Amino acid sequence: MTAFATPEDIANRTAAATEAAVAAGRELGLEITEGKVLYELFSVVVHLAPSPVVARIPTVLPHTTTLESLARRQQQELDVAQWLHEQGTPVIPPSPLVERKPVQRDGFSITFWPFTDEDKSQEPDYVKNSELTADLHKALEDYPGELGFLSSAEPQFVREGLERLEGLDIVTAEDLRRARAEWEVLEPLVSSQDAFQAKFPGIELQPIHGDSPPANIFASTGGPLFSDFELITYGPVEWDLGGLGLELEAAYDRGATKNGLRPLDKEVLRFVNAVGAIRVIAYLSVADQLPAMVDFMQPFINQWRDTDFYA
Repeated sequence: MTAFATPEDIANRTAAATEAAVAAGRELGLEITEGKVLYELFSVVVHLAPSPVVARIPTVLPHTTTLESLARRQQQELDVAQWLHEQGTPVIPPSPLVERKPVQRDGFSITFWPFTDEDKSQEPDYVKNSELTADLHKALEDYPGELGFLSSAEPQFVREGLERLEGLDIVTAEDLRRARAEWEVLEPLVSSQDAFQAKFPGIELQPIHGDSPPANIFASTGGPLFSDFELITYGPVEWDLGGLGLELEAAYDRGATKNGLRPLDKEVLRFVNAVGAIRVIAYLSVADQLPAMVDFMQPFINQWRDTDFYA
């Protein structure tokens, strides 16, 4: 691992991503006088003002991610968002002002979305969002696009990320030993659909969001919109409800009943939560790019320590 990024390094990265998005947008024919940063963490989100277009530029990425693999994932995101929009599902669709494909510029891979006004009058309602997630699952049932089984688990990255943490002081040796031992059990189940179905017979699989839809519902002034499909994948619906707790699981089950879907399976949830915890630890291997993640991921690691070993 290289030295941790300084605030100046992160500011320079954000500026470079913004400049790349502005230049790419202008090449696509958009009128842009400035790039206004709306959000930055793992990605930088930029309003290409005054055009009604927002660019999203992933900037904190696993070492296993290449520009090519990122572009493939982004194309899947654009495709599913457009398909859902055409079915009448409330989503943020790709921008209709540019071609529906990622654009690579200056080492970044950029996607373009419509600028959408946010309703900031209320705090996010995660109970409501969890219930709405069942609506999304119902809509995704018929998605015809080709998706890999639990690709959002990123098993190669997790395995190599845990290896890269060896000897570093951002995770304890005891935690790392346990994480690697659990991953030996979990990795085959996220890497093989056959292995998963042998472990959990009768659990239906379908296209799923891949990245906690209750936390990725955008509160627009016109109502809630599903968004951020960059980890779209194929798997059990439980994957989208990992780590949320009993209240939000119950809210999802209410939505599932309304949509004629099955309730969440407790054993699959236990599996999903175990995978999620190990992925959190593995992501500390990219903390050099975003040092703040060491602190904001610690509560998840503390919670994992209180769980039983997954076997």
